[in-house]
Amino acid sequence: MPREIPAQLWVSALLRRASGAGAFATIVHRGDEQRGDVLVKVTRARGEARVYAPAFNPEGPTEFERLAAEDEAGVDALIGKRLKADRDLWVIEIEDREGRHFLTEKVRE
Repeated sequence: MPREIPAQLWVSALLRRASGAGAFATIVHRGDEQRGDVLVKVTRARGEARVYAPAFNPEGPTEFERLAAEDEAGVDALIGKRLKADRDLWVIEIEDREGRHFLTEKVRE
């Protein structure tokens, strides 16, 4: 998410994009309203899941990267570890048959 936009506003826009396209999106964990980072969990049928996190890019625009976990249990474990380390973190879950993440930022797959 762009550093100049409050996290709460960025999350709201993501939820609207997903809902407008017919996906179900919800806030699983609410982080810091101004500066919290965001993890985006995307689930499909049969336990398939992916998780996207902000990628380190100190000089350019915000980018996201897909993290290594591929199944829902692995994704949930990864999210749990991140939440223990950073309580300001937002966690958004999107359920979409097509597995779309609805991020407008560049995504490293």
